[in-house]
This record gives sequence, structure tokens and C-alpha cells, in this order.
Amino acid sequence: MSIVTEQDAVPKLTAKDFASNQEVKWCPGCGDYSILKQVQTVFPDFGVPKEDIVFISGIGCAARFTYYMDTYGMHSIHGRAAAIASGVKAQNPDLSVWVVSGDGDALSIGGNHFIHLMRKNFNVNYLVFNNQIYGLTKGQYSPTSEKGKVAKSTPFGSIEEPFNPSELALGAKSTFVARSLDRDPKHMQMVLRRAHEHVGTSFVEIYQNCPVFNDAAFFAFSEKDTKKEQAIFVEHGKPLIFGNAEEKGIRFDGLTPVIVDMNTSGYSVNDLWIHDEGDKTKANILARFFDSTFNGEYFPRPFGVFYQEDRSTYEISMKEQIEELTERKGRPSLDAILSGNKTWTIL
Repeated sequence: MSIVTEQDAVPKLTAKDFASNQEVKWCPGCGDYSILKQVQTVFPDFGVPKEDIVFISGIGCAARFTYYMDTYGMHSIHGRAAAIASGVKAQNPDLSVWVVSGDGDALSIGGNHFIHLMRKNFNVNYLVFNNQIYGLTKGQYSPTSEKGKVAKSTPFGSIEEPFNPSELALGAKSTFVARSLDRDPKHMQMVLRRAHEHVGTSFVEIYQNCPVFNDAAFFAFSEKDTKKEQAIFVEHGKPLIFGNAEEKGIRFDGLTPVIVDMNTSGYSVNDLWIHDEGDKTKANILARFFDSTFNGEYFPRPFGVFYQEDRSTYEISMKEQIEELTERKGRPSLDAILSGNKTWTIL
């Protein structure tokens, strides 16, 4: 006779269980389809009941994501997804909270909320779908559009320096910073799993193709003919190697990164930069491999987990503070709380 445990009685979820009954409505070829697919693929592995998962989005093409996940969710207002997610997590700390935002929603009108979510370190996951353009409003340049970008709102080219989202997140004290791209499903699944496992705010930038208004912006990092030369995939404890024959690497000259050809330079793999996810100084340098040069040389675009640190989350610190104050001060009445300890009697 077999004994059926409570765990055995709970059926394992599948990707289909996370797909809602809503028709997915993005433009043909949009990278959002791939992101949705990878999220639905990895979520069954997390072992989190659907009723304990919440997706919060702002405004933009990416914001439709909440309708397509068969979980709880809220399609909020422009730029405010981070603030709403913070409130959800503060009041329901056991929930798995995911924020979905585009580069415009997160870094333009939502920029202030973005940086404060990073520093406060709520245990939420923040996914930014970066296509370097405003897609929903039909092709204006965004905060991540490259300088010189010709778009509907910049017909003579943008004169602004773009945000580097990963560098911004690191500067705002994010405890987990990673980058992936829509055209590399396996890599994205790995990054999503790592984000879920991290306790604290997980920031994940996902390069996402907009086939209508900014097509092929990131294809150099995924196409067979260019990927090995233009992209570098970092892994903790492993050297930074790239190139068609994996003949190139990156080493440090002091704190200046240098590209070397191991076939001709006299340097070997033992001389290369070993990626350390806990080294914030090097994570900041890595994030700056972004349309900038060191000693006049352009570097490949990095993908993977740049940085991770353990730090107390906001909701845990808040709970501890409330418990400590309750033990010390008791539970005063609402009148006592509102009046405080400074009152005046008017004669």
C-alpha cells in the first residue's frame, strides 16, 4: 500500500498553467513573445503557487505582460510600477513580486521610483525590457536610445547621452544586476532563475527587439556571424574570453581593462580577468563596456550576472523595527499615535 503525501497530492505546474486565456497582442516578431515564453517556462521550477505570485506593470508595450500571466497582477500607471510593487511587498512579504517595465516606463517618468527601489532593496524582481525606443507611442527616442538616434521626436538625431541601465542600477545600490537578451532563451532562463533565487531587489535588463520602430538594434549580440566577437558572456569564477575561436580575453592593467589576443600577445588564460559577482568595483567597470572605450578600444557587450550582494531587505528590516518598537512601547491607541508627544493647550 502506497502512502500519498500532501506534497505528492499537489500537481506540478507546467508552462501552460501560467498562460492566461487572453490573446497575446504584440506586433509580429516582437521580442516580448520570447520573454513571456521564457518566464512561463521557468516559473514551474520555482515551486511557488500561482496565487502567491504577483506581476506589476506600468504603461507601454511591455505592460501588457500582466494580462498574459495566469497569476495575480496589476496594470498600473506610467512609471509607478516600482512604487506599487513596493507597497504590495511591504504588506504581503511572502508574495513573489515581479515588476515588468520598458526602458521608457522605468527610466524616464519612472526613473525616480527605479533608483529608490534599488537602494531600498525590497525582495522583488524588476525586469526592464529595453528596446531603446518608445514603441507604444510609435517610435520616439527613449532614455536608452543611442546618441545621434534619428526618431520621430529627434529627426536630426538625439543630442542626449543615454542611460546605461546596469550602470544606473549599480549606482543606485542594487544588490543584483544582470543582463540578457530575447534571442538567447537558455541564457534568459538562467538569469531569471538567478533573479528568483536572490533575496533582495533583482534588476534584470533584457535587450528586446522592436521590429517596427527599432529593428535589429541588438542583433550583433545574437547573430551567428557577430555574436562571438561583439558579446561576452560572464560567469562567476571564470575568465572573460570571447572571439570566434575564443582566442581573445580581457585582462587588467592596474584597474584598466585591456583586450588581448592570446595567440599573439604572449598572455594566456591564466592572465585574464576572473569574473567575481561580489566585486562591485569590477562590476561597475564591466557595466561600462557600453558604447565607450578604454584607451580608445571598444569592448564586447557583456551578458550575465554582473553583481550580487547579500543585504537585509526593506520588508525584513521594517518587520524587525516594528517588533522591536512594539516590545518597547507597546501598542498605543490611534489617538496617542496621532497626537504624538508634542501637544499644546490653547487657552
